Amino acid sequence: MRKIFMTALAFTLLLATSCKLDQTKETKLPDLDIDVDASVEEGQLPAFDVDWADINVGTKTETVKIPKVVVVMEEVDVEVPYLDVDMPEEYGDKEERTIMVEAEIDGVEHNIEIDKVYANGTNLVVVSELVKGSKSLGDQKMRVSDQIKMNAPDLNIKHYVIGEKPNRVFNDSYKYIANEADLKDKLEGYRVIYSD
Repeated sequence: MRKIFMTALAFTLLLATSCKLDQTKETKLPDLDIDVDASVEEGQLPAFDVDWADINVGTKTETVKIPKVVVVMEEVDVEVPYLDVDMPEEYGDKEERTIMVEAEIDGVEHNIEIDKVYANGTNLVVVSELVKGSKSLGDQKMRVSDQIKMNAPDLNIKHYVIGEKPNRVFNDSYKYIANEADLKDKLEGYRVIYSD
């Protein structure tokens, strides 16, 4: 009986040092009456109200650093098509310009190339082709581009891309068409000045 009491007391002391306790009952040890007739009056162990810490579980917004894929542009020497256009003097001085076509892609890899450039007076029509590949990009997106250099006066340039328009806002700069035959009426009077 004494061992049980000591164990209970040790446990109580352990609890008392790790949290806030409010005792709700006094301790009363059992009364023993030693007689030929032994009778035991029942005792009472102490009782306690234990107040543990309140814990709230939820979320909050924090600014943390996460890894991010960054595309690094680097300069390399490549062969770029070059057009030198001689026009009558009334069109102005020649200046080197870059004609570029770009597309922003997600889902599957693509390739884009300038196929032809048509000219009529000061108007150019650039026809490019966007070809869908087979390699998956996963959750990533990419930009593909092609360009040609032109030494010419300031000209009006209109772009058409043969292929399915990717579903990205960036691609709204160009008109996408199913094939070059869709341009037949628009190219009347134009001549090809560049063909890939």
